[in-house]
Amino acid sequence: MSAALDMVNLAAEKGLHGSTGSIGYGLAAIGPGIGVGIVFGKGTEALARQPEAAGLIRANQILGFAFCEALALIGIVLPFVYGQ
Repeated sequence: MSAALDMVNLAAEKGLHGSTGSIGYGLAAIGPGIGVGIVFGKGTEALARQPEAAGLIRANQILGFAFCEALALIGIVLPFVYGQ
């Protein structure tokens, strides 16, 4: 965590503010996008293999989706929190 704060402080000292936040969010959105694709792809595969477990699989899909989207929301908020 301190390494990330050091990078933010270094960027602030160099005068990089708004555009780095935009680039940072763009990079932060890649991970959750891939994660959501994997969650629903594997969930669909599991439903095809075991249709009788649909309730449990669907619940786990929604939970995985929520965790992936939480990462995207953190990526939106961090440039505002640490931006100058």
